[in-house]
Amino acid sequence: MRSKFCFFMVVLLSLLAVQTAQAGMHHVRHKNAIVLAMFGTTVEPALKALTNIRKEMQKVCPKTPVHIAFTSNIIRRIWQKRAHNPAYIKAHPEVPADILHVQGPLAAIANLQDAGYDTIVVQPTHIAPAEEFMDLCDYVRALSSIQTIKAKYKPFHKLVIGRPALGTFGVRHPYSKDITTAARALACDVALARKEGAALLYMGHGNNYFPSAGSYLEFAARMRELYPDVLTFIGTVEGFPSLDNVIAKLKHAGVKKVVLKPLMVVAGDHAMNDMAGPGPDSWTSVLRKEGFEVIPVKRGLGEQDSFARIFVQHALDAASDAGITLR
Repeated sequence: MRSKFCFFMVVLLSLLAVQTAQAGMHHVRHKNAIVLAMFGTTVEPALKALTNIRKEMQKVCPKTPVHIAFTSNIIRRIWQKRAHNPAYIKAHPEVPADILHVQGPLAAIANLQDAGYDTIVVQPTHIAPAEEFMDLCDYVRALSSIQTIKAKYKPFHKLVIGRPALGTFGVRHPYSKDITTAARALACDVALARKEGAALLYMGHGNNYFPSAGSYLEFAARMRELYPDVLTFIGTVEGFPSLDNVIAKLKHAGVKKVVLKPLMVVAGDHAMNDMAGPGPDSWTSVLRKEGFEVIPVKRGLGEQDSFARIFVQHALDAASDAGITLR
């Protein structure tokens, strides 16, 4: 009888010891998520470029939640008003619910963290490493630097950011290779210009306060290297090179006809109005006034799978560099 009692006590004490050890340890199961940080658009047909990027990301990472965030405060406010307008919602059933209630990247990251996702890859869909990308990097850097007295309460295990389409500074992923990848992804644009017997002219966004022209001009030069039979030019809505700069180059090269296309993820307001609008100041109108035949293409780069996959790869690179496995 006494031997049975001793055996029971040994088993009980062993169980208590195991439970105490487990209670003293903090087991964490890290959960991954992706935030696609996009400037955004208010033009409904242009949304397909953004949702296509998400679709391509979900193909590669089907088990990882992919959330869209808009960096533009103005665009988010417009969608917030539309979300409270029953007439608008009824008239536009094609607009996804998460676009109607789209958040900024800070809110998207915070809500994911609150839902238990502590390992997050933020992938921008910017073209060049300019003002918006730098601001987003600061957001991510600030949030990822948060420390707590007890490590188990640190809000993020890992929070990292991917590269824009044309790359950024650093030795791990040379920007020149990213520019070459982008140029190869746009072979279909060259094919269209070749078919039309025209030069290829891209309209980039640009920036009056940030020297992003270097990336654009190197991209145009790479396009001419890869596709020497089709002349490629690029101008920007803001900053350098302007449309006037481009027109001078077109005339110098003896170009008579151009395929005009936005070097932007979406064919939004800039594409519909600044590039191909009916007004006298649109690029199409100005070019035609200068004697050029113009074929405007109102299609965002995000609609082209080959270009959308650039952002997917950059997210995978950022995850791999940080030791994160996206599934």
